[in-house]
This record gives sequence, structure tokens and C-alpha cells, in this order.
Amino acid sequence: MGARSDGRQSALQILFALDAQEAEAVAHDVVELAIADFWRQTPGALEGKAFADELVKQIMSRRDAIDEQIGRASRTWRLDRMARVDRNVLRLGTAELLERDVPRAVVIDEAVELAKRFGGEGSGVFINGVLDRIAEDIEQGAS
Repeated sequence: MGARSDGRQSALQILFALDAQEAEAVAHDVVELAIADFWRQTPGALEGKAFADELVKQIMSRRDAIDEQIGRASRTWRLDRMARVDRNVLRLGTAELLERDVPRAVVIDEAVELAKRFGGEGSGVFINGVLDRIAEDIEQGAS
């Protein structure tokens, strides 16, 4: 697995831990503490670590806008009713799609692989469909 893939996986785990706190808004210091706690327990490659940290901070600082984007694209599931893994994989993918630094196909493929590895039986298909709609919305300027 490459450094960015490792970073995405680590970011997902950190986001999952933050999401488990069930707070509407997570303070900056709580995010920093969650990141530090994760790396204390799970050493990783420096490149993957920096990428994961940046992803988590970016997502948490824009979580409301990211969640709104996901909510518009997910026609059958409200965000609060989604499996925690699926919700956070969607946050990762949406953040990367909004940044437009990584090609759409790569973002969606990476997210689907995370969903298959950590999510439920239908998670990969669900993630693929929602992220594809989000990518279309972003390309049409609806972000």
C-alpha cells in the first residue's frame, strides 16, 4: 500500500474515533488530541502520517459543508442514519473531491476500497454511488 493509501486509512480511523464522540462540533484541541492519541498507538510512515493529519484537520474544519454536500448527494440515507464507517469514508472522499488535487477516479477507487475493507457488505457500492453524485455536483459547480 502506498503512503497516501496508508494515510487515508489512518485518517479514516482517526475520523471514526472523533465521530464516536458524537459531538456536533469538535473543538480544534480535541482533533489535535485524537490525532496525537492515534499516532501514539499506531506508528506510521512519515509521509502517510502527514497526509492523514492534513486530511483529518481539513475535514474537521469544513465538516458542516462536507456533510451538507454528502446529504444532498445521498438520496436514500440521512447522514446520521449512515454506518459510521460509510459516513467517514464519504467525508474523506468528499474532501478530496472538493480539493480537486487528486483525479476523481482515484478518489472514488480509494474510498471504495476503504469501504470494502472496513464497512459492511454493500458499503463499496453505496460509497461509489454517493461519491459519483458528489463529483458530478462539484463539476457542475453546485458545491
